[in-house]
Amino acid sequence: MDAEIAAYFAGVIELAQAVFDDVEHTIDSTPQRSILRLRAIYGTFRIVVTELYSDGARKYRYYLLDGTSVAAGFDNSSDPRALRLRYGTIHRDHVNELIPHLHLADKTELVLTDEMRFGDFIQWLDEMSGGNGTIANRNA
Repeated sequence: MDAEIAAYFAGVIELAQAVFDDVEHTIDSTPQRSILRLRAIYGTFRIVVTELYSDGARKYRYYLLDGTSVAAGFDNSSDPRALRLRYGTIHRDHVNELIPHLHLADKTELVLTDEMRFGDFIQWLDEMSGGNGTIANRNA
């Protein structure tokens, strides 16, 4: 694994352990790609994080789950709804483009966002919860 990616993964794990409870993580790395999978508890919510480096691209998922529902989920996948929001239609030139976005209300709502890092997700959680892990009564 590339030293820069290893250092980033270590920082993600360290920050997660400082903020969340019951942090579990795995790292799967080959010469072609590196994946960090992390699960944790934040108040009454579950946190699911995936960081993937492959072919020079960084893909991420930062999800806040309330039971089995997605309370909020940031990712940069090539989601058809995100592509339509950005471009109006899906053109073949954009099919695999990574589009940062936020899923809300169990993925029934989608909002375009800026690119995120794990620290940005932590900051967003802190702003939404007032630092106490209770987000249910706040608007995302």
